Amino acid sequence: MAGLFLLFLRRSVHALRRCFLSIFKAVDAFKSIHGFFLVKFYGSFVMNIILIGYRGSGKSAVGKILAKELGLKLVDTDRVLEEKIACTIDRYVAENGWDAFRMVEKMVVRSVSGQDNRVIATGGGVVLDRENVHHLKASGWVVWLQAGVSTLHERMARDEQSGLLRPGLTGESPLGEIEEILSQRTPLYAKACDHVVNTDQKSIRAVSREIMKAMPKASALLAVRDQLRESYFVLNP
Repeated sequence: MAGLFLLFLRRSVHALRRCFLSIFKAVDAFKSIHGFFLVKFYGSFVMNIILIGYRGSGKSAVGKILAKELGLKLVDTDRVLEEKIACTIDRYVAENGWDAFRMVEKMVVRSVSGQDNRVIATGGGVVLDRENVHHLKASGWVVWLQAGVSTLHERMARDEQSGLLRPGLTGESPLGEIEEILSQRTPLYAKACDHVVNTDQKSIRAVSREIMKAMPKASALLAVRDQLRESYFVLNP
């Protein structure tokens, strides 16, 4: 009788072990599917997501969240440009002028536009050059992050307080410069973009989510992704 009990106990332990192994394999499978979904599926429908807009519209911050959520790589053209010139944009413009800066920016835009499966955060003046717009539009889906003058002024003031400085464009007061330059660039942003998201009074996560919902084919894909995540957390609380 004791022998039968031990045999039953041993088989029960083996059965439980197989059960737990199956659960662990299922969790790993969901992790793999999740990663595949983000990198492959989104990349199949949109080569790149390009963010344009005035300085302070949130391109870099929103780009970071989008890249993380979609499993894509973030490329910030200003950061790439600073690596190329080996100094800050502020210093380069002060020493060489805006025309020289725009020439380098043009090379950077052409280069990053040749990549796939990227979230590309661009500089505020990238739309001033037609070739830049052509390369960006040919490489993916262009989203204009729109913001009002007062919002942009507040954000730029916070950036300056944190030590992030950018050279002026007109020599006017910050508020006057924003009004003047934004009025000039608004038609260019509108012409270059495929979609517009207003960022006034919105968190960067809210803006990111709005962009993802508007992405071509994204609504159905996001629903599948959310189901996968829910299943994963049920198995791995």
